[in-house]
Amino acid sequence: MREDAAREERRVFLFLQSHPSYFGRDVVRHMRRLGQDCHVVNVCLGDWWFRLGTGAVNYTGSLDDWPAWLERFIDCHGVTDIVYYADQVPYHRIARKIARARGIDCSVYEFGYLRPDFITLERGGMGPFSHFPNDPDLIEQLAADLPDGMPDGFFPYSFTDEAVNEVCYNLIPWFLPFLFPRCRRDRLYSPLREFVSYIPKLLLTRRRQREADRIVKTRCADDAPFFTVIMQMQGDYQVRRAAAYPHLNDMVEEVLASFAAHAPRNARLLFKMHPLENAVEQRPRNIRQIADKHRLAERVDVIDGGNLDEIFGGTSGVVLLNSTAGLTGILSGVPVKTLGIAIYDMPRLTHQGRLEQFWNTPQAPDANTVEAFRKLLTASILVKGNFFTPSGRAAAVPEFARRLIEGEVNGHGGFVEPPPRVTRAKAMGVPMTYED
Repeated sequence: MREDAAREERRVFLFLQSHPSYFGRDVVRHMRRLGQDCHVVNVCLGDWWFRLGTGAVNYTGSLDDWPAWLERFIDCHGVTDIVYYADQVPYHRIARKIARARGIDCSVYEFGYLRPDFITLERGGMGPFSHFPNDPDLIEQLAADLPDGMPDGFFPYSFTDEAVNEVCYNLIPWFLPFLFPRCRRDRLYSPLREFVSYIPKLLLTRRRQREADRIVKTRCADDAPFFTVIMQMQGDYQVRRAAAYPHLNDMVEEVLASFAAHAPRNARLLFKMHPLENAVEQRPRNIRQIADKHRLAERVDVIDGGNLDEIFGGTSGVVLLNSTAGLTGILSGVPVKTLGIAIYDMPRLTHQGRLEQFWNTPQAPDANTVEAFRKLLTASILVKGNFFTPSGRAAAVPEFARRLIEGEVNGHGGFVEPPPRVTRAKAMGVPMTYED
């Protein structure tokens, strides 16, 4: 490549907040070894902790001053690309708005839509803001010549790996707030309150798992059909900014009212808690109270544990907001009904009718569309590996960096404009806009 052409193609990457692990640090170091110009900005002590040694700049101003400071930083360093973890963090929503006005690419990464063996890397946004196609015909066309794309090896990690990192990232700043005094936290609960609430759950882990396994085996062995409701966490951005329910209890109310009125009389409901559900919300108790209200106490089970593969092998259908577990269900051939905005919610993948129809005539996913969706997803926006384990990071970091450097995020036609889910999100009353 000629020297003048290389100068014209010069890229300058700005890394904002990253995942609570050493993944962000490893990506920056790898890209610098490849000669890339990378800048790092910390906005809280958790960022600083996990990215020591990257020469990061600490932003200690207020969120109100963040837009002007960020624009000056972009101008000073000639930033061409911005990369961050979780696109709904307030600092990142502002960064996206500034980037769009300047024609700068933003790439966002998160846990993989398929877990635990992938990381998601998308251009422009995720969830309601995803640019990934939602036309099954287009997806089948784009995937026709793509390879299988499943990992050669797998990268499992334990609950302890994730929990320790989360505690370090969120609790250290809580004890040392004076180091980033004006950082805007965007969590629903105090970290101390939330993490303390996990203690009883951890102490009862084995008992809860045994009880969940017993209930699942019983339901799968019964002749009566059962439907599964997969719960998410109240503090999850996919709940707070990709669903029209003010609170998850409102979703539970809608599901139970619909089930009571329209489901077969011998059918049952199985509510499965999120593995990281804390005790602050008292979710199982709330579900049971709402079930009592609809006279469904004898037809409703609530479990905190259980094996998803076993559940999917016996359930008649799955209801959820937009959890990635829905995609796992689709890949297993299970009918899925979403009540929020999900990347996989489209004809021939999920039930497109109303919830009351789902209990009697759930639409199963089409096998050809499922395979095409999986192939395009893994080739376009999923990176093999994970955040927590050395082997997972070693697998993910080089490919993650390559896609950023070569401009192949959302490759293979996996980027459409405008984001195809925003219109539907607005029609549903989801409290978000693409511009905010």
